[in-house]
Amino acid sequence: MPTSQIRPTPAPLLRPGETVVLFDGVCKLCNGWARFLIRHDHDQSIRLAAVQSPEGQALLAWAGLPQDHFDTMAVIRDHHFWVRSDAVFEVVVLLPRRWRPVRLLRYVPRRLRDWAYDRIALNRYWLFGKYDICLLPHPDHERRFLKSPM
Repeated sequence: MPTSQIRPTPAPLLRPGETVVLFDGVCKLCNGWARFLIRHDHDQSIRLAAVQSPEGQALLAWAGLPQDHFDTMAVIRDHHFWVRSDAVFEVVVLLPRRWRPVRLLRYVPRRLRDWAYDRIALNRYWLFGKYDICLLPHPDHERRFLKSPM
């Protein structure tokens, strides 16, 4: 069972049951993950938000996560949020069946999973590169990104 952290109030900007993935918008690896989710989430059940966006900042504040230095992906739904390797597994469950075998990695002890996750996260710019600015979503994918109501 995934370990989630629970907040007394539901996450702002989300409809009940809606899932959002927060990712580093200047990280090339993180942007690749976002494109992967767009390509493989055929049901469009996952929304995205860069941590640098106003929406991402509001969700980080709600979860009590750092808003200026972020080294993990976060998944938020209703009153819950997940980070690090638990966040990855929370997303994989929402993908098509062919990706479900990845869930078997959940049986690796969390301490080891998170250690490996942290090594990649802390070195992601060096390993994969960094954009100078947060990339805007492609117009075809714009609806997949969380937007504040006007």
